Amino acid sequence: MFAVIKTGGRQFRVVPNDVLEIGKIAGDVGTIVQLGEVLVLGGDTPVLGTPTVAGASVAAEVLQHKRGPKVIAFKKRRRKNSRRKRGYRDELTVLRITEILADNAKPTIGPRPKKEKVAAPAEAAE
Repeated sequence: MFAVIKTGGRQFRVVPNDVLEIGKIAGDVGTIVQLGEVLVLGGDTPVLGTPTVAGASVAAEVLQHKRGPKVIAFKKRRRKNSRRKRGYRDELTVLRITEILADNAKPTIGPRPKKEKVAAPAEAAE
């Protein structure tokens, strides 16, 4: 089963366990957020929304908040010693899609437990 969701003015085709970067949304790292603007629910019998599918949502786990690559806007007017250099970095949220929900269902899958780092055994001092 797949879904087409709309967030931040962009559309994404998602299936469970997809990892995607979207514009920054509210939510702490490790929590489950619901994305409510579902345009299409796909599967054996696809459901098209008008404009959205009623009662459908997508549950996703927030993996991290980060900043995208730097985008530089440089403008120059030749022979006038006029130039302007501006840069910015987008605020992004990395999500993992946990499940696709229909009929006003609530998420049943919680966030994954974090893997603990295994420390290398220290060598015995002589």
